[in-house]
Amino acid sequence: SSYGDFIFNGYIEGNKIPNGDSNVIITDGFTGNVALKTAEGTAKFLTDHLKKSLNKISLLFSYFSLKKFKDKLDPRKYNGAIFLGLNGPVVKSHGGTDSLGFYYSIDLCYKIVKGNLMKEIKNNLNHLDNE
Repeated sequence: SSYGDFIFNGYIEGNKIPNGDSNVIITDGFTGNVALKTAEGTAKFLTDHLKKSLNKISLLFSYFSLKKFKDKLDPRKYNGAIFLGLNGPVVKSHGGTDSLGFYYSIDLCYKIVKGNLMKEIKNNLNHLDNE
C-alpha cells in the first residue's frame, strides 16, 4: 500500500534486507543489531576465506576486483544508524569502530544537517496528520 510519497513493502524477512527493495527498514534495537552483526560477519567471512582460497597468481590478477568487493562490504562505510522521530538528528556510531568508521558517522551527521533531513521528513509526513 502507498502512504503519500512512501510505499509500504510490508513485513520482510531477514534474507530480503540486502536485496535493495526497501530503502528503510524499521525494527527494534535488538533485532536490528542481530541483522547488522550477521551481515558484517558474513561479509568478513567471505572476504577472508576468498583471500585464503585464491592462490598467489590468481590473487594477483583478481587483486583489484577483490579490493573493490571488500571495500563495498566494509561495514565502517555504513557506520551510523539514524534515530528518527526526535527533534534533532542523532546518529548512533558503532561502539568498536576505528577512525575511518567514526569519520563516516560524522559525515552522515553533516549530510543530515546540510540536507535539512529532519525538516524534510516532517514535510513528507504532514499529509498523514490530515488522514
